[in-house]
Amino acid sequence: MALFEYTLEAQSGNARAGSYTTAHGTFHTPMFMPVGTSATVKGITVDQLYQMNSQVILANTYHLSQRPGPELIDQAGGLHAFMNYRGPILTDSGGFQVFSLAKTLKLQEDGLAFSSIYDGSKQFWTPEENMRIQQLLGADIVMQLDQCTPYPCERRNVAKAVDLSASWARRCLASHTREDQTLFGIVQGGMELDLRLHSVSQLMQINAQSREAGMQEFGGFGIGGYSVGEDHEVMFQTLGQVARALPEDKPRYLMGVGNPTTLVKAVGEGVDMFDCVLPTRTARMGTAFSHAGRMNLRNAKYTRDFGPLDPQCSCSTCQNYSRAYLRHLVKQKEMLGGILLSVHNLHFLIQLMSQAREAVLADAYQEFLDGWMASPAAKDY
Repeated sequence: MALFEYTLEAQSGNARAGSYTTAHGTFHTPMFMPVGTSATVKGITVDQLYQMNSQVILANTYHLSQRPGPELIDQAGGLHAFMNYRGPILTDSGGFQVFSLAKTLKLQEDGLAFSSIYDGSKQFWTPEENMRIQQLLGADIVMQLDQCTPYPCERRNVAKAVDLSASWARRCLASHTREDQTLFGIVQGGMELDLRLHSVSQLMQINAQSREAGMQEFGGFGIGGYSVGEDHEVMFQTLGQVARALPEDKPRYLMGVGNPTTLVKAVGEGVDMFDCVLPTRTARMGTAFSHAGRMNLRNAKYTRDFGPLDPQCSCSTCQNYSRAYLRHLVKQKEMLGGILLSVHNLHFLIQLMSQAREAVLADAYQEFLDGWMASPAAKDY
């Protein structure tokens, strides 16, 4: 396979199984990406990521641009060398963090003016500056700078964000030059189907014009602006049509979603890639995913429960530690508790997507989806 080439290996209904080749290896879809915001998945070593068959990890451009800075990471040899991770890495643009964290944000046609949450310093990002930073970080996949609207949001403001994001997508693509790295465009449009399809159309036009000019194209497409406060049933009113409007020969990445049932349903709508902080964040709060549903390890019923966390799970936590011990760690606020639960939760989602892939390859995805939705786990997610 050529670099940044997506191969559609099988389809079962709208669900897809594929492979995508990067400069640091080929990954297989559908798949879940652990989030390593500051060049680390919280509490998880690189070896543990390998052991759970993590394929791609995500790092955040906003946080890394502030600390330790893109120039330092570039001097270290890029993110892969800096954090000693051999597999593919994706960096999001950091735009979501700017919009959600910056108290002094000033949105302009040319870019974003904001103050750093770390030291209050004044920052100004244009799409070109964002591409410069991400190219210095050196991930295999980078995301365009875009405007993500909140929920709810007035339609006129969503429409403006769609047009601004398209303008910035064009500028990001024009200024991106690393050949060992690919750029994904991002679909916006809130919960408005026509605006989302318009966003897709704009990205397709940008792609076609770039191709005609002999320039690089988008290597795939993110679907942003979902999971921003809306009920996921609202998201599913438009998600499938949006995903299937995107090219068949490019990966489709639903950004910021990590709920197990949502992942399974979204694969059935044609989505290939996912990321979210949910599995590690909830783990640090003492909560575990399981085939029996969400488990709160603070619950007293686990005090003398010496069985495995999830008997159907093969992760190292479930193979070696009891619910009683995990509850003890959580109640004592021992850091090991969050680590062991993070290992389990990440493994759970990675394996769930591996099973989804197997179902697609067997042309049995509807049966897999029906089985999940009928399981005890589905009701809690």
